[in-house]
Amino acid sequence: MPRKKGSMTLPPLTRAHLAFAHDILVAALSFVISLYLRLGDDVWTWWDRLDLGLATALFILVAAPVFVSQRLYRGIWRYASVNDLLALTRAATLTILIFLLLLFLTTRLQVLPRSVLLINWFVLLALLGGPRFIYRMFKDHHQNRKRAATDHSRVPVLLVGAGDEAELFLRAARSPDAEYRAVGLLGSRGGRVGRHIHGIDVLGSVDELAEVVAALKAKGQQPQRLVITDHRLDGAEVRQLLDEADRLGMTLARIPRLMELKDGVEERVTMRPIAVEDLLGRPQAVLDRQAMEAMIKGRRVLVTGAGGSIGSELVRQISDFSPAGLVLFDACEFNLYAIDQEIALRQPGLELVPLLGDVRDPVRVNGAMARYRPDLVFHAAALKHVPMVEYNPDEGVFTNCVGTRLVADACRANKVALMVQISTDKAVNPTNIMGASKRVAEMYAQSLDLAERDTDGTRFVTVRFGNVLGSTGSVVPLFQRQLAEGGPLTVTHPEMTRYFMTVREAVELVLQASAFGIGHPAYRGKIFVLDMGEPVKIVHLARQMIRLAGLRPDVDVKIAFTGLRPGEKLFEELFHGSEPTVTTELPGILVAEPRAADAADLALAIDRLDRACRAHDVDSIVAGLRGLVPEYAAAPKA
Repeated sequence: MPRKKGSMTLPPLTRAHLAFAHDILVAALSFVISLYLRLGDDVWTWWDRLDLGLATALFILVAAPVFVSQRLYRGIWRYASVNDLLALTRAATLTILIFLLLLFLTTRLQVLPRSVLLINWFVLLALLGGPRFIYRMFKDHHQNRKRAATDHSRVPVLLVGAGDEAELFLRAARSPDAEYRAVGLLGSRGGRVGRHIHGIDVLGSVDELAEVVAALKAKGQQPQRLVITDHRLDGAEVRQLLDEADRLGMTLARIPRLMELKDGVEERVTMRPIAVEDLLGRPQAVLDRQAMEAMIKGRRVLVTGAGGSIGSELVRQISDFSPAGLVLFDACEFNLYAIDQEIALRQPGLELVPLLGDVRDPVRVNGAMARYRPDLVFHAAALKHVPMVEYNPDEGVFTNCVGTRLVADACRANKVALMVQISTDKAVNPTNIMGASKRVAEMYAQSLDLAERDTDGTRFVTVRFGNVLGSTGSVVPLFQRQLAEGGPLTVTHPEMTRYFMTVREAVELVLQASAFGIGHPAYRGKIFVLDMGEPVKIVHLARQMIRLAGLRPDVDVKIAFTGLRPGEKLFEELFHGSEPTVTTELPGILVAEPRAADAADLALAIDRLDRACRAHDVDSIVAGLRGLVPEYAAAPKA
């Protein structure tokens, strides 16, 4: 590309040549200077000018290929760093050692004091590194002056965290066109108070936020925004920071994690608002991805409910583990179309089969299994919205109980290696039709897993967890929609609590539990329960979402209590009181061992539910559920 007229910018190749010429020149100078430092004016009594010239030429001939081999000309002087210093040290060391070997082979070191080479190492390193770091200091000083001139127009921020990500933020914020300027750091663990990073002091710990802000305000440097750079903070700590920032008149934001930067580290400082997921987040569980890949890679997988919130995330993550083929089974045409298109773009070489079908249709379910012969089946299809199932018990039980039985039986008949049943915490001590129907589904999968104990038949793994953020029927999309409309946010009861987990984390742990279950026959007939952390009060979640929108709860946006809906209870449970709880070697995954039932007896009971559902006989459906799930007690009407 031609240079613009009048531009003095040199192409990168010419700059590299200039740097190389500079290094060759200083290499020659370093040899002569080292001789003079060691011998003084006696240098000419040791060598005449011809011998000195030949020795210097030999030193240059050694140095030139060494400098190139150490990639000294790939770096940019403006960003000279410790890595560049290490490269220069290697180059100087290799040059001296090779020159020493050549002198030994030709003169047995008789013509040169040996201390000259040690002196030469120091001189060469100083002459190579000095100009580079002087140039960087000059450019940094020039940039600092430009940045100081624009400080008044940049947003003052206080950083939470004094680690690598804070250092990256501060480095990017040194750009003259950066939108933010850091006025201080808070050590999230308190161990670095009193130190500084790039001239920005660690002023205190997170617990001292109010005092630090007051001190900065007294200096005329009051921060307008609190920025989280330490992503090890859990949800409770983020919620506390949100409350404290709101009280101090600051907004809360975070910088992206390094793995979230799709296009590399950006020159411009970017920040993202705190999301609901950050408020509920927990430290990332260590995942055995090798076991997950070994379970999926090269196998055919079928996912029911593939277009739903859980099903679609299952499809995404499964597709990343190179299955031989992926069958997407869903009753909703649009959802099926959307996930099929997404995965086709995400994994263009993967064989995808989108199947419209209802898990309540035995011919369609058996036909899909017989034709595509899946090795693994993930059963995520269900009706999960508690009030909707309470109003339509025949449809809910037909899908959740009868549909699960049809899928499980088809897996056995077609010799599927593993079926994973996705369950819910609402199956524990259920107070609604949905929870009771999912408990029956758990029982049937559990009974089949025990029935296959002495055979090489299908494994049935059941995974139970709580609410998933953003899923169909979740409170979070409802609050977001109500916020967009100006409120009020509707909460059923001030004491309502729920367990929450992000859909990504839930599916990761489902796959982890599935891989663990299939490899550990001792866990047959048990239920894997995901560790959901601490339950969250829904009213607190509502208040925090209002603050995240930059508004004030009860002032800008009201919260209205509407009363419990049909089938709701104030709190959910992950374990029945009679279920022994067992920890596993996997973090984030527990095991419950509920009472077992006979598979044949359960099949007969579900047959009766099937007939009642087809006849829309609600009384018989409820009676059948009560017979199968004695702990089912309908919630009192609001």
